[in-house]
Amino acid sequence: MTRPEADAAAGGGPSAGAGRPVVHAASGHRLGAANPWQRAPADLRLVPPALAAWAAAALSTAAPPHWSALAVTSCVLLAAALLTPRLLRAVRTRRALPGAPGTRPLPGTADGNARVHRRGRTGRVGTAVAVLLCTGAGAATGALHGAAAQRGPVAGLAREHARVTAELVVTSDPRTAGPTTHRVVVVDADVTRVTGPDGAVAEVRTPVLLLVTSGDRAADWQRLLPSTGLRLAATSAPPQPGEHRIAAVLRVPGDEPPHIREAPSGLQRLAGRLRSGLREASDGLGVDARALLPGLVVGDTSRVTPDLEAAFKATDLAHVMAVSGSNLTVVLILLIGPPGTAGRAERRGLAPRLGIPLRTTALLGGTLTLAFVVVCRPEPSVLRAAACGLVTLLAIGTGRRRSLVPALAAAVLLLVLYDPWLARSYGFLLSVLATGALLTIAPRWSDALRRHGVPGRCAEVLAAAAAAQAVCAPVVAVLAARVSLVAIPCNLLVEVALAPATVLGFAALAAAPVAMPAAEFLAWCAGWPAGWIAAVARAGAALPGAEAAWPGGWGGGLLLAVLTACLVPAARRMVRHPWPAAACAVLLVLAVLRPAPLTRIVTGWPPSGWRLVMCDVGQGDALVLAAGDGAGVVVDAGPEPGLADRCLGSLGITRVLLLVLTHFHADHVAGLPGVLRGRAVGAIEVTTLDDPPDQAAFVRRTAAAAGVPVVRAIPGERRRAAGLDWQVLWPAAADAPAAVPAGPNDSSVTLFVRAGRLSLLLPGDLEPPAQQGLLRTHPELPPVDVLKVAHHGSAHQDFAAVRAIRPRLALISCGRDNDYGHPSARTVMALRTAGAAVLRTDTDGAIAVVGEGPGLRAVPMGHGP
Repeated sequence: MTRPEADAAAGGGPSAGAGRPVVHAASGHRLGAANPWQRAPADLRLVPPALAAWAAAALSTAAPPHWSALAVTSCVLLAAALLTPRLLRAVRTRRALPGAPGTRPLPGTADGNARVHRRGRTGRVGTAVAVLLCTGAGAATGALHGAAAQRGPVAGLAREHARVTAELVVTSDPRTAGPTTHRVVVVDADVTRVTGPDGAVAEVRTPVLLLVTSGDRAADWQRLLPSTGLRLAATSAPPQPGEHRIAAVLRVPGDEPPHIREAPSGLQRLAGRLRSGLREASDGLGVDARALLPGLVVGDTSRVTPDLEAAFKATDLAHVMAVSGSNLTVVLILLIGPPGTAGRAERRGLAPRLGIPLRTTALLGGTLTLAFVVVCRPEPSVLRAAACGLVTLLAIGTGRRRSLVPALAAAVLLLVLYDPWLARSYGFLLSVLATGALLTIAPRWSDALRRHGVPGRCAEVLAAAAAAQAVCAPVVAVLAARVSLVAIPCNLLVEVALAPATVLGFAALAAAPVAMPAAEFLAWCAGWPAGWIAAVARAGAALPGAEAAWPGGWGGGLLLAVLTACLVPAARRMVRHPWPAAACAVLLVLAVLRPAPLTRIVTGWPPSGWRLVMCDVGQGDALVLAAGDGAGVVVDAGPEPGLADRCLGSLGITRVLLLVLTHFHADHVAGLPGVLRGRAVGAIEVTTLDDPPDQAAFVRRTAAAAGVPVVRAIPGERRRAAGLDWQVLWPAAADAPAAVPAGPNDSSVTLFVRAGRLSLLLPGDLEPPAQQGLLRTHPELPPVDVLKVAHHGSAHQDFAAVRAIRPRLALISCGRDNDYGHPSARTVMALRTAGAAVLRTDTDGAIAVVGEGPGLRAVPMGHGP
């Protein structure tokens, strides 16, 4: 047979071109001659067993043990029932086949067709058996881990809130959590020995959670390493409802240092030295770069400020600061080269330039993966990231898409069987979804973009970002009840900086133990791309339409998933029509930028001539008094920086003449960074009582970083600015007859404000003793047009004061479905009885007050901007 005939027989035909073999024609593809794997359908055989094990592990960790045992038994029996007849039939068929042992009937014959039919049926049965066995395995391991958390006396002591003495082993890095101004240190640990209040001692192995409250020694707890043995006395409490991973929460005061009974292991000490070396090398960087670089490299977010963390969440860039397989992927690509080139003679990367053979290169890649796990600690989240990194290593080594989905499924199966708590982790779900999207959806979208003229590399990056966002956004909506409109552009903008920041950061990590000056230089170089990433996150989060409200919970997530599934085909057809596509792009840009004139035309918000706006900041307080074009006086900042920033942005406030923080509770001051973000603030006025002290220190620290002076409110002081006239009515002077015992709420700065003929009373969170003292101190206080109801409308009100000031409008700031029962029905009824129209942010959204005199009215924004 001639060469052209061989080509034709191989399927090339005349279209293969002048006798050129088909494989040569395919080799021009950027992924090489990987036919028939390159375009073959994905191998999904491992996907159902992996999903079955995942679901079973997630359910069984919280299910009663007898239900899990029943599920395991049923799965094993059903698998045996399906498998036994097939095995017996196979034995009988083999004995009945004619001819020599091992001979097979020819395809096309009756026996051959029957054999193909049996093979397909056997494959389906095999898949069903694998699903049943993996379901049983997931249920078994989940039940065992769930039972381990409840085994022993720790859970019972927690239900009694008993004081216990415990010996335990730290199992995770300490991390901070809680409100911006009242952070606590959280540590995962396993109790190995517990002594109850009656002196009974038990040897156990029970997972618990340590909560270390704020104190002088809280920083010592943050320096603990995994595998450290501790001895402590703590107050136990049961975990939150639905939290089955731990048996108890142990509360420890931060004023006490940790009592170490056993030093951490050598491996953990090595990892700790490397991580501390990277922190030391990055000490000279800017605030954001210094905080972000350790997070980019090894997931160390101990320096990340709450406002920077909020910016990353608003732009869906939080994965950048987490321990991720992408960190490892960047280093592996540096070693091996781009995907699809590792198995070819023309492979790129450092390895071929150094003359390292392919098998040795693969071994080095595995060594790097092991080092990654050591430095980032062998916790479940790190193991998950390493598994995803190994999937990417397979992509780099083979360039075959078809082999990647089974690899991902195998990784999921092994990880949920190793640690079934991962099956209930949203982080694990997001990681798997993003990896799966990059392996299955992104290549198709990339090809489609190329067909429409998008350059190759741009098409790959855009498709990857869009695919990951499409599959992950519903899960984010479940957790945060929001959708980020800037996630894709922000991810694209940081893509160019991730690789250099990660590579240089790893280089600084490796150099720090041996040459700190070199490490500092490398960290300085890495600080530029790290600073760019932080700047993109902050700029994206500052846009008025960065986030859109969305129904939370699984219902909201399912709704977004269905909407995404409908929009993708529509977008595919839209690409063929440039003018409608351009119009949609312009509408999206306008939705994100929300220019104030256009927003007012479309939504009617803010209403023209507004005098006061009560922002919708959830369970907290934030008000804005109009003080001219783009200027305002702000009273309180709410509990979250993003909410305060967004409210001021929607009002077009660029200058804050004065920011009054009525008292130092977190729901009034934690949003301070959001007020300061991108605005000129004249001064911050605070109350006379620095309580709670840690939150007062937070305000002063944040103000000092922004260069804004902090002044005390003086009882009786009066100020005027841009048509506003206000007086500080409370707190009373220390020697005043009406002074009441000091407390944070009763020390709230209370303002009486006049704006033209409009009068307002803003009493902060005053409670009945202070409200009565206010009336005794100022008996001349006239009726007011607008009352900001004290303490979010709680039942603790002096209703005689309400009747005395006879407000026309009563505004209540409170969060939807809050745990405090705010506002009280009794308070709302008393206000209405006194003749006030009552509006509340939990049902009306932000509230604007316009007009004066007979034209006074309140305009609610509602919850659907």
